[in-house]
Amino acid sequence: MPQDNIISIENLVFEYIRDEDGTAVRALDGVSLAIGRGSFTSIIGRNGSGKSTLAKNINALLLPSGGSVRVDGYDTTDGDVLWEIRRRVGMVFQNPDNQLVSAVVEDDVAFGPENLGIAADEIRERIRVALDSVDMYDQRKMAPHLLSGGQKQRVAIAGVVAMRPDIIIFDEPTAMLDPSGRDEVMNILAKLNAEGITIILITHFMEETIHSDRLVIMDGGRIAMQGTPAEIFSRGAEIEDLGLRLPFAVRIAQRLRERGHDVPHDLLTAEALAAWTAETQGGVISARRDDSGGHVSPSIAHSNGSASPIPASVTRGNGSAAQSGACGLPPPELPEQSGGAGIRVEHLTHVYNKGLAYETMALDDISLDIRAGEFVGIIGHTGSGKSTLIQHLNGILKPGEGKIFIGGTDITDKKVKMSDIRKKVGLVFQYPEYQLFDETVLKDVSFGPKNLGLSDEEAAERAREALSMVGLDADEFAERSPFELSGGQKRRVAIAGVIAMQPETLILDEPTAGLDPKAHSDILEMVRSIKDRTGSTVILVSHNMDDIAEMSDRIFVMDSGKLVRSGAPGEVFADSAYLTNIGLGLPPATKLAGMLAARGIAFGRVMLTARDIEDALGGLIGGGK
Repeated sequence: MPQDNIISIENLVFEYIRDEDGTAVRALDGVSLAIGRGSFTSIIGRNGSGKSTLAKNINALLLPSGGSVRVDGYDTTDGDVLWEIRRRVGMVFQNPDNQLVSAVVEDDVAFGPENLGIAADEIRERIRVALDSVDMYDQRKMAPHLLSGGQKQRVAIAGVVAMRPDIIIFDEPTAMLDPSGRDEVMNILAKLNAEGITIILITHFMEETIHSDRLVIMDGGRIAMQGTPAEIFSRGAEIEDLGLRLPFAVRIAQRLRERGHDVPHDLLTAEALAAWTAETQGGVISARRDDSGGHVSPSIAHSNGSASPIPASVTRGNGSAAQSGACGLPPPELPEQSGGAGIRVEHLTHVYNKGLAYETMALDDISLDIRAGEFVGIIGHTGSGKSTLIQHLNGILKPGEGKIFIGGTDITDKKVKMSDIRKKVGLVFQYPEYQLFDETVLKDVSFGPKNLGLSDEEAAERAREALSMVGLDADEFAERSPFELSGGQKRRVAIAGVIAMQPETLILDEPTAGLDPKAHSDILEMVRSIKDRTGSTVILVSHNMDDIAEMSDRIFVMDSGKLVRSGAPGEVFADSAYLTNIGLGLPPATKLAGMLAARGIAFGRVMLTARDIEDALGGLIGGGK
């Protein structure tokens, strides 16, 4: 092995032993990998492909069943050097709440160095340097539970940095974060890597891998592909066969080439695609107007004086161009009351820790109306009040002020039985597999219907029907333990448990968080299918703006406990500056269109989906089929 490899893995095998029957399950099967000192390596793959198991073998949380792992020359199976390895390899996990152990930020950062026996003066200096490195020194006296998700993850990173590791492994560190939080963490990774720390990033967000030195794809416990991002992403068909997706810009460029357009293969980012498009057009937008002064489609003004029109996008039927792009628009008026099966919220307020030092206004005078059968998206930065809002809709939380009507029934009335309301409104929590508890899939899914008073036979029939609706064969899965399923399968079972209660409204809180691209797509398709078959109202809370733009009839935007925007996707995402200012992202198509507009190429309508921008760029570039 070359001398500058800080990690050397040869023919690594790792087997888990099942508690039930002692059977060995091979999670890693002959993995060989060398990681250079100071490099940035990204590891991607389907849920269950072996990514996290590999990471835990690198820092000796797990020990090989076969083969070897060496960290800076130390063999992980040598018990005498275990602490040397752990000192060199820090690890940051997916959920920051699971990593924070103290009541004050600086105490949390001090925890690791204290366990290494570092002197008090040096610990104080390490706290300062570590918190400075993640821009959290000013919050050092705060309680971690008062921080946003992105801030919590920064504190978790600081706790690892304070131990002065040579290597930091990040196991899906942005899975729980909003777009702003994801950007914060990725900027910190780049900064740490620039300071010489070896970075290993495990992620399902393909865009996060683009600036890596090396990209490794795991499949079935083996390394399926490895190379530079440019090398790997040039093999789009193979990546899709592995259940993954190309980054958005790479995918658009590939589709344009399939249409016959001459688009380079080295455009990995939206910025690169936008810059190439603007450069190849060699002109600027000329907003032509007709004789009456009315606006017509924008166009490229060429040097010869001619003008080529830019095709308008094909937006969703429920989308439209916004009437105003101003950032200061007032919140929407409350619509007239909908029919009896809808949801109406009037002046809802909720305060956490009321009267205490940490009093927090979670919801501030929220009024909204959801029509029966709508598909509604709710977006907002971490801590904006989204989860608090939806937990009021089936009575998990009680409002401090205001009223909530479900199908015309005021659920804030003390005479109303909440058990009756929960039959109508089903809530699937953020990590729904945490809701699994029974010994078999069928028993788990039958639990809700039985609590509604159905017989064992009726509940089992409901459960089998629900499993079918989420795409699982009841005969195959009924008697299996839910805890032995893949991440995507666990999520389907948990959703089936709610579907089996046949609610009129289905609320899903980040149902795709932490899933690989294939499982992510499958869950969304399942939600579409459920809505089509049942006609139920669906409320989707998500940080994935692409999903929200693609699926929603209307979108509600939350910010600091307030409802600040609502409307069709085309209306909401037209005000991109406002959304960015409150810490939200944009659908990739909208973001790319904004980059093009900044370079003088603007389209007539809001770009919401990949097909929108693909069609628009295809018409602009020309020369295709």
